[in-house]
Amino acid sequence: MNRGFSSMRASAAAVLIALLGGAAALAVPAEEDIRDIRGPKDVLPDWVLPAAIAGALLAAAAAYCIWRWRRNRRAIPLLPFEIALRRLEDIRALMRPAQAREFSTAASDIVRWYIEQRFDVTATRRTTEEFLRDLMESSNASLARHQGLLGDFLHQCDFVKFAAQSLTTENMETLRQSARAFVLETAKPEEPIEDEGARDAVSAT
Repeated sequence: MNRGFSSMRASAAAVLIALLGGAAALAVPAEEDIRDIRGPKDVLPDWVLPAAIAGALLAAAAAYCIWRWRRNRRAIPLLPFEIALRRLEDIRALMRPAQAREFSTAASDIVRWYIEQRFDVTATRRTTEEFLRDLMESSNASLARHQGLLGDFLHQCDFVKFAAQSLTTENMETLRQSARAFVLETAKPEEPIEDEGARDAVSAT
């Protein structure tokens, strides 16, 4: 009898658990039990990642090329005429009537330095008269051809430096342009002039 009673208790407990479980299931709100269908996830095309990597590599290569170009450009030494033109551009800051002496001194120094570097002729630490006298005896065709221009330019600079001659901004620009023209006209080395006798001999052959 005890066995039958225990069996009945077990059956009753099972029925109770089943009822409680069903009640709990009924108590869950419908919106929590039934979930909406989510849309598809965004998936990038297969070509996007390789294209991004290739673009980054191209940008890095371009940056490296620009860096190398700028480095090589700085490494190339400037020629005397390039340095002189830059310095003539820099002295534009001195083109004021109150700084006429400083401007004239700077312009004269630039031209003298250029002559020494370009023609291997001593031009600094010498008076204008000494330089022009030696210039007349020089065999350099470029310097001889520009003797008049150089004489006028250097004498004008001397008048301002030693005689306190005043200059307008237009006068200073004229001096600067004269120096610039001389540098540009003499920048390239001249071709050697052939001897007329040798030229005639070559023509005869």
